[in-house]
Amino acid sequence: MGINVALDGPSGAGKSTIAKRIAEKLKFVYVDTGALYRSIAYSVISQGIDPADKDKVTAALPDMSIELAYRGGAQHVLVSGEDVSDKIRTPEISMGASKVSAMPEVRAFLFDLQRDIARKNDIIMDGRDIGTVVLPEADVKIFLTASAEERANRRYKELREKGDPSTYEEVLADINQRDYNDIHRDISPLRKADDAVEVDSTSMTLDEVIEHIAGIINDRAGKAKTQKKTDGERKERKPLLDFSEVEPVKRGRKLNPVLLFFYNLLRFIVIGMLKLWFNLKFEGKENIPKDGSNIFASNHRSYLDPVLICLPTRIPNTFMAKEELFRTNKFFVWLIKLFGAFPVSRGKGDMGAINMSFEKLNSGRNLVIFPEGTRSHDGKVGRGKTGVALIAAVAQCPVIPVGINFEGKLRFRRKIVVRFGKPISPEQLKVTTPGPKELKLLRTTIMDSIIELVH
Repeated sequence: MGINVALDGPSGAGKSTIAKRIAEKLKFVYVDTGALYRSIAYSVISQGIDPADKDKVTAALPDMSIELAYRGGAQHVLVSGEDVSDKIRTPEISMGASKVSAMPEVRAFLFDLQRDIARKNDIIMDGRDIGTVVLPEADVKIFLTASAEERANRRYKELREKGDPSTYEEVLADINQRDYNDIHRDISPLRKADDAVEVDSTSMTLDEVIEHIAGIINDRAGKAKTQKKTDGERKERKPLLDFSEVEPVKRGRKLNPVLLFFYNLLRFIVIGMLKLWFNLKFEGKENIPKDGSNIFASNHRSYLDPVLICLPTRIPNTFMAKEELFRTNKFFVWLIKLFGAFPVSRGKGDMGAINMSFEKLNSGRNLVIFPEGTRSHDGKVGRGKTGVALIAAVAQCPVIPVGINFEGKLRFRRKIVVRFGKPISPEQLKVTTPGPKELKLLRTTIMDSIIELVH
């Protein structure tokens, strides 16, 4: 994992310009999150959709294709293949971005892309909630600000150079409105992270700000690298888990028959609805156990995946969901909890989530795990995490591999094939020592079984 720098602050503080220059100076990858939200605003406005219309914006997301490309050392933003890097910098798009960024569905749509880039590179990422939500474990957090008048003056000069007819008064009003929107929104409001360093650039030149922040990053990043090395050495010496003190799941527990009745009634209704909307097929249903306390390990293609796995399964499932989803809309949180979701902190060895997995399995429910940890946008199966092997080895429950197959984005009459493979028996999952090599081998066995079902 690389060094992650989170650069937050209000609109017009110069975050993008400064982040680009610092990334170039320190040889980091620059991730402009504001451009991602602007791209969504540009896309919906181009389609005649009001960026404040949550239902229509959410419905448009599955058909969007947003990419960050690096050409000649510069970042370019592509929407459905079109380079919109300059088109997304107008006041209209700025206001639209403020509206769509407050929608949890939009934030979830872009969240995986941002985190994936951060895991693989030394990056500097700028936005409104990078240090508080997107990268809460960032090695360096900067909160860059300036007075509203100074920020408006900078933005006005920038727009004048591009030939934009906006007046200073219009730009200042836009800055003040965006500040109010960003600070008072319910979802991820603008605020300084507790461990962030605040930099007020009102009376500083651009070069002074860059040198000041680069110095902070160099100082803190050096300490972070040393700490990561020390932590890595400690992790190598520390056993993953003492299996001798952990009891395997006791299978055979029966669920409430009333619960099963309503679950299966709902299941058949949803199957009918989805088959009307999609060209939906299930293969290998004979491999699905009729009892509970099983683990379903699947590739991850879309937010519909948990539903697709549940539909042919007679016993209710429960599944891990990234903890960020539990900080969104209250109704959405209530809904996913109702259907058995519980939070997991990805990449942190979340023992609470592991214990919850055992509790759910012991209750007679099935457990759904997506070993990749994040969605695949191109259909290729990524590298699985060791956590699935850990839970499977300790629980000693059958693991049923699942392959979810479709091309492109989910849309009307899209062909979806969900394949269930032959269960991997508890005998194949037996781990006698808590060594990482055995768990990696077990993870490979599970992932290979999933890959065989994806084609």
